[in-house]
Amino acid sequence: MKEGGGGTLFLCATPIGNLEDITFRVLRVLREVDLIAAEDTRRTRKLLSYYDIHTPLTSYNEHNHRHKAAYLLDQIKGGNDIALVSDAGLPGISDPGEELVRDALEEGVTVTPLPGPNAALTALVVSGLSTRTFVFEGFLPSTRKARQEELKKMAQEKRTLIFYESPHRIRETLSEIYRQFGDRKIAVARELTKKFEEILRGSTREMIEFFAENEPKGEFTLIVEGAGKPGERKEDIWEISPAEQVAQLVAQGIHRKEAIKKVARLRGVSKREIYDEVIRGKEE
Repeated sequence: MKEGGGGTLFLCATPIGNLEDITFRVLRVLREVDLIAAEDTRRTRKLLSYYDIHTPLTSYNEHNHRHKAAYLLDQIKGGNDIALVSDAGLPGISDPGEELVRDALEEGVTVTPLPGPNAALTALVVSGLSTRTFVFEGFLPSTRKARQEELKKMAQEKRTLIFYESPHRIRETLSEIYRQFGDRKIAVARELTKKFEEILRGSTREMIEFFAENEPKGEFTLIVEGAGKPGERKEDIWEISPAEQVAQLVAQGIHRKEAIKKVARLRGVSKREIYDEVIRGKEE
């Protein structure tokens, strides 16, 4: 592997779930390099153990990447080969591997990609939505205001949109997508390539209602249909206030406490926020 005195930084794609989704080339490189830099060492150890690989392992993640990058680059310039792996999929996608690659190229280090699994493209090709043109947005901002602003900018994007999301924010994100985009076709993929893989396809509203009744589990990839014709009107379940929505459910025989809980889930906000809206509505 060592040519011209220096080593090489190998970007090794690893399984996003099923451990058999790995190339022969990646396995060979993981065995032959001097060091493996892993985003999640515990997860990578399981992979190495499965394939009986005993290469030394070190961590490289969002918490230590600023000072660890210099160490790794010194090792490579000293003649060592290093394999970079993320916790799953292609390193450099929504993880600090991006910065290591940039630093390596700036210092003249050889960088070689070893392609393989990727959650975004895996979900896209199975979504049933257009794959001709698409845009990957990764994780949206964690704060509600910033997330709203980002989605508002994308509302007229005609290409298929791809997002990553965590289980504890999926309800709020789906509700905000509905609020900003309207009711579009969407695919929600979770546990891709694993035993309990699930791909839900339907409208944004249907996904909101599904997760209002079902607890989100696992990491999610969202594939969202691009914008339609300019000026096309979208149905909006927020044409009525939260208090009015609660009142409608109560009128259907649902206890107010459960109605508040359901509206909170549908809108992706806290129960306290809906409760306050109901009390405010009564006072007015």
